[in-house]
Amino acid sequence: MDYPIVPCGDSAVTILLGNEISPAVNRLVFAAFSALQRDLVSGVREIVPTYGTLCVHYDPERIGYSQLCAWIRSVSDADGGGVRSQGKLIRIPVCYGGEYGPDLVHVAEHAGLSPEDVIRRHSQREYLVYMLGFLPGFAYLGEMDERIACPRLAAPRTHIQAGSVGIAGQQTGIYPLSSPGGWQLIGRTPETLFSLKEKEASFLLSAGDRVCFFPITPEEYREREARL
Repeated sequence: MDYPIVPCGDSAVTILLGNEISPAVNRLVFAAFSALQRDLVSGVREIVPTYGTLCVHYDPERIGYSQLCAWIRSVSDADGGGVRSQGKLIRIPVCYGGEYGPDLVHVAEHAGLSPEDVIRRHSQREYLVYMLGFLPGFAYLGEMDERIACPRLAAPRTHIQAGSVGIAGQQTGIYPLSSPGGWQLIGRTPETLFSLKEKEASFLLSAGDRVCFFPITPEEYREREARL
């Protein structure tokens, strides 16, 4: 595997496979991820895929930095250009606008579109879950229609409701937990993205899955929320 490897603190390294958000680069990431998982060595704690990199966490008392890098370079990524297997297709209901999506009108004005056009463009696509990050279960989705891309808020909110669907630049994503955040909020889903029951983490989405949004009314939102 012949990609740049850089230290990330004293117990992790980052493998650089690309510097852009694209399906082609992400396929390289998951080909390398699969190859390393197949040939795991003692001392490797976790391998975390992102848009264009892999972060390999390791125990320096069990495997040294040089030994780790040698192992990474020895693993074959011959399938790097192959077709990536598709993850689950998950349909997620979203109530757009109003109290559930307070920034929908702003996003529409920024794009020179009506709110209905923004909803249509956002909900009539199939998105790839590139990675999870920021919060447990926070899914970064692509590729969003470039026409509705919108910068982050100038001043982030101190509290965003769990399930909020947002836009930041050309990315869209879903907040799995209530938290601060600076994304433009266009809607909210009643679905549970992350839960902790009996100390076991449960995630609705995983990297490699595909997501389709579909609009629901406020009444449908409340009905679905009540059933959860």
